[in-house]
Amino acid sequence: MIAKPMILIGQYDSPFVRRVAIALTLYGLPFEHRPWSVFADADAIAEYNPLRRVPTLVLGDGEVLIESGAILDALDLMAEEHRVLAPTRGVQRRRVLKLAALASGLADKAVNLVYERVLHERATPMWIDRCRTQIGDVLDVLEAQRATAGGPWFFGESLTHGDIMVGCALRFLSESNGDVFRLADWPALAAHSARCEGLPVFKATAKSFFVALPGKDPTDPA
Repeated sequence: MIAKPMILIGQYDSPFVRRVAIALTLYGLPFEHRPWSVFADADAIAEYNPLRRVPTLVLGDGEVLIESGAILDALDLMAEEHRVLAPTRGVQRRRVLKLAALASGLADKAVNLVYERVLHERATPMWIDRCRTQIGDVLDVLEAQRATAGGPWFFGESLTHGDIMVGCALRFLSESNGDVFRLADWPALAAHSARCEGLPVFKATAKSFFVALPGKDPTDPA
């Protein structure tokens, strides 16, 4: 019996959906992409994920995986060993996962700012300031780390989940909150973003962010 291809649910302007699509592609794992919106297609998503969040990944046997970090953990076990985008154990694995977590948190805060701007009638200045401070502090930490990296990627010659999540987060941040955060102010990260976006797999998963109105999808973190 031929296994069914996996189904990746979510739009590529979500940095979380995009990171999963990039890993699937680099792992050579075939998948069908359903660019469903968490607002317009919420009922359809709910059939697979009661949280109505993306990314949602449906495996060939019908099992459903949710949350990008958990999805990638499962994909690492499916991929050929030489393709896996993170060390399997030890200090280096922890470093890659920490980098991915910082970039994921940055993207999450950028999404929060979008929701604050698009969905709320009245802004909450304290919340906006907190999100912006968190984003700025993470950018500073990542900038210092990237500037001192000894190779083309954060940890040398090999692309990792951390590099991918940073690249996905930076594009989303610059498109969704570029009026506040200019990548040019963090030159090492700007160069990292350009390197990522120049890769064929990043080009294949590129989707411009748009500011959605209620009833449309400004993207959903996971």
